[in-house]
Amino acid sequence: MKKILHVISSPRGDASFSIKLGNAIVEKIKAVYPDSTVQETNLLEKHFPHLEESHLASFFTPAENRTPELLAAVKHSDEAIKEIMEADVIVIGAPIYNYSIHSSLKAWIDHIARSGVTFKYDENGPEGLVKNKKVYIALSTGAIYSEGPLKSIDYVEPYMRTILGFLGMTDITVIRAEGTSLPGIQDHALDKGIASVHIN
Repeated sequence: MKKILHVISSPRGDASFSIKLGNAIVEKIKAVYPDSTVQETNLLEKHFPHLEESHLASFFTPAENRTPELLAAVKHSDEAIKEIMEADVIVIGAPIYNYSIHSSLKAWIDHIARSGVTFKYDENGPEGLVKNKKVYIALSTGAIYSEGPLKSIDYVEPYMRTILGFLGMTDITVIRAEGTSLPGIQDHALDKGIASVHIN
């Protein structure tokens, strides 16, 4: 049995390839680990705010000293961090938007990256505190970025590996549904991505 957290960042709903791919990954995990539970977090519905002064102030104020305003400002962050800490497996939908991740996913990352909570610095440098997690990234792209001429501008996978690794999540598998806008490829892009999913 595993506790699975499925993070959705696509605004396309039922038409989203990253959501379909993420759902398929979740189902394959459940097939390997029966009785697993799934927590779905749709970032388009939760509306994580972009960081403002109040959020940063709340992050660096001890809990017992937070005002009602700071308690409200830290709520999204505390809830998101609780979800990832409780999860054994995290599935993150990451469609590419303008060569990067969707802003909702970036906002979520900004809320889970908390000094002293999900990472710390000591004499040896930074240490991620979110440990012992298996992460699957459901990455969907209209073109082909895993190889060929566009590989050098694939900023999504390197960024996600870097920021998640910084937080301690280093066991990462990237599953791609790519070429979803390319004639001759698009009809089979999702199926090919799903077929590449191997749960370990």
